[in-house]
Amino acid sequence: MRHRKKGRQLGRQTKHRWALFRSLVTSLLEHERIETTEAKAKEIRGFTDRMITLGKAGTLPARRQALTFIRSKDVVSKLFSDVAVRFKDRSGGYTRMVKTRRRIGDAAKLVAIELVTRPETSPAKKQASAASVPANPSAS
Repeated sequence: MRHRKKGRQLGRQTKHRWALFRSLVTSLLEHERIETTEAKAKEIRGFTDRMITLGKAGTLPARRQALTFIRSKDVVSKLFSDVAVRFKDRSGGYTRMVKTRRRIGDAAKLVAIELVTRPETSPAKKQASAASVPANPSAS
């Protein structure tokens, strides 16, 4: 019986499952949008939220904790410098899942999991790019 055992097993051994979660969270923070199965996406939501919360703390111990899970210095530096800054006013709910399709081979439900505010959709970037575009581009 699986009483009081949270989380999905996903048909994997524990170490393989943890490696899968690390890989998915790293890819999500690096690319800011990935497509995976619905069950895997639901599992990595909590890990991603925890990593972004560590990024918002911005301390050296928080950076070391993030490195124990993510294990990619480039992604951790992006998390602490770029991603955490975008979510400084948000207290949770950093990801969104959008149902996309069914996979051909096994009819698994696929979803796109993405960060709620992405660089091309953030209002500050839109205003900055709109201000830098000249009113009449053919005049130049």
